[in-house]
Amino acid sequence: MSVDTPRRIVLLRHAKADWPQTSDHERPLAERGRTDAPVAGRRLADTGIGFDLALCSTALRTRETWKLAVQELPERPKTVYEERIYEASPGELIALLNETPDSVADLLLVGHNPGMHGLADILAGRSEGDALARMNQVGFPTAAFAVLTFDGSWKSVEPGTGTLVDFWAPHA
Repeated sequence: MSVDTPRRIVLLRHAKADWPQTSDHERPLAERGRTDAPVAGRRLADTGIGFDLALCSTALRTRETWKLAVQELPERPKTVYEERIYEASPGELIALLNETPDSVADLLLVGHNPGMHGLADILAGRSEGDALARMNQVGFPTAAFAVLTFDGSWKSVEPGTGTLVDFWAPHA
């Protein structure tokens, strides 16, 4: 695959989590999250994107979100559970994206706010239609996702290099 191949990044925020007496990393999904995650998975399937790789935070709520969402996809992509996604800043997430092999055309990143919203906002140098306006209007709620495209190598991902082509949230 050439470095000139158009690439897509999908940023999926975990579904609604519960607040039991446990560490933040081990918070499970709430009932609404268990309902919204498969809906997000169906909507991801509707995009027609065939993910080459999924990077998922090691936090329980992201792993549970991914487990429910991936069942709705036509094909399960290779999944890597990456502890660096948990509590990552947009800059740290960009550094992680820069490590992605150029054989990957379509990447899904399952993570947390404020990182997901910040990353989508920072990467989106352009926007198609009203995607950016919708994202900024509703924020980046649980189980929401943004789809960004860019050209070039993963090493060239930096602020402003992407185009926000879609934004979806389950209750927006």
